[in-house]
Amino acid sequence: MIQAKTGDTVKVHYTGKLDDGTVFDSSSGRDPLQFSIGEGIVIPGFEEAVVGMSPGESKTTNISAEQAYGPYRPELVMIVERQRIPTDVALEVGQLLQISQSSGQAIPVVVTNVSEAEVTLDANHPLAGQELIFDIQLVEIN
Repeated sequence: MIQAKTGDTVKVHYTGKLDDGTVFDSSSGRDPLQFSIGEGIVIPGFEEAVVGMSPGESKTTNISAEQAYGPYRPELVMIVERQRIPTDVALEVGQLLQISQSSGQAIPVVVTNVSEAEVTLDANHPLAGQELIFDIQLVEIN
């Protein structure tokens, strides 16, 4: 039976959950996710889980933070003076913003705290530092 290997383009259905069972993403009700194994389009642990699977096969896999979105890095949390943010931006906790680095590259950040004087911005991926659980079904190998 054919098995998925590095270089193959695959289609998978998946459901991603946290340790407490909370679903953070799923392909349910959508087209399957298509990617080429080894291109780094999906997190490393997800790619590794698909390698060796055959079409029609399903599995559940736990992916460590290191093989997912990496550890939570406190140095990616920054506190900026409220006056440095344009006054037309209404800030709310949980809001997604983009800031520009000196190189011009835009970085997504989440507002985690707002006071009259300061705003706390977190550039960590929302799933950083978390072990993830994926239910994966390999639909097709191209």
